[in-house]
Amino acid sequence: MSASESSGSVVRRILLGSQLRRLRESRGITREAAGYSIRASESKISRMELGRVSFKARDVEDLLTLYGVGDAQEREALLSLAREANVAGWWHSYGDVLPGWFQTYVGLEGATSLLRVYEVQFVHGLLQTESYAQAVVRRGMPDAGTAEIERRVALRMERQKLLVAERSAQFHCVLDEAALRRPYGERAVMREQVKHLIEVSERPNVRLQVMPFSLGGHAGESGAFTMLGFQESGLPDVVYLEQLTSALYLDKPEEVAQYARVMDRLQEEGPNPSETRDLLRGLLQLM
Repeated sequence: MSASESSGSVVRRILLGSQLRRLRESRGITREAAGYSIRASESKISRMELGRVSFKARDVEDLLTLYGVGDAQEREALLSLAREANVAGWWHSYGDVLPGWFQTYVGLEGATSLLRVYEVQFVHGLLQTESYAQAVVRRGMPDAGTAEIERRVALRMERQKLLVAERSAQFHCVLDEAALRRPYGERAVMREQVKHLIEVSERPNVRLQVMPFSLGGHAGESGAFTMLGFQESGLPDVVYLEQLTSALYLDKPEEVAQYARVMDRLQEEGPNPSETRDLLRGLLQLM
């Protein structure tokens, strides 16, 4: 199974969930009533509609009947989507160190055609060197053993294949200067990380910008966020907001549009990629 196939299963799951939600809402049926029809709870319907659980064919069939979907072709299309959505992704082998709420993100990340991120605490995971990633994981999980740290770092390195795949995603990253000023690991680790940023920023699918302190306040005042775009799947853009023990996935057009405006402003106001490389070279000389 390829990474694109397994990532695609997550997209299909979320796409099916959103279609079921639209069908339910168009019929004026509550989640509680929908759950009753398939012998499940209201929260189960919520998780299904968010694409966070697998789908049983019988449940989908019963829901389609409840929602008045009688056309055989439409029913089969949605049931086929349910079957394809249950394919396990490569990241499931990391289930021992990967919380369920982040598995959804990893799947979406692997299927995205455009990834736009703003990061302030540390260098984004897709741009981290192995040594820097180890330092970040150790700092964030001081009680973790060596084996667990290595597993988490290995997962992060595996995710980075997204940027060098045959059909690599476009990756636009805005880093606050604070992410580069805050040391993780020894001086040599930080120097290696900055050198890596300079190198990776030369890739045609990567647009890296650093918001320097000298610019003062900027549009990213609400904190870090990630925007995922899916050009070919029909899935709406999603904003991902990570929390300590969970995450929010926003897909309402008005909410996504607000974050898109913030990202647009960050990219417009910050130094361009060429100027960013000069900034990074200057920072490297101070390390």
